[in-house]
Amino acid sequence: MFCPPHIAPAQEDPPIYDPAQNYVNTNIYPHIVPHIHPSHTTTVNKQVFMHQHYFPHTESCVNECCHEHIICGPRHIPWCPPMPNWHW
Repeated sequence: MFCPPHIAPAQEDPPIYDPAQNYVNTNIYPHIVPHIHPSHTTTVNKQVFMHQHYFPHTESCVNECCHEHIICGPRHIPWCPPMPNWHW
């Protein structure tokens, strides 16, 4: 002889909240910045007065930036367009 089980009505407990998951989306915006490096030297003799001012304050923020310096020599590198011949 088989007797079906007795099922009581469901009891609902209060919800349990887990701590929020924190996710970080990182967007990368590459920039190509050509650098031209001419040179000149000027000698300057300077008196310096150091005025020291103090303003203690704290704050925080995170901004990230990445630079890649690529030396584009005489041979052609695909990501470096040929530079014109500069006459100084």
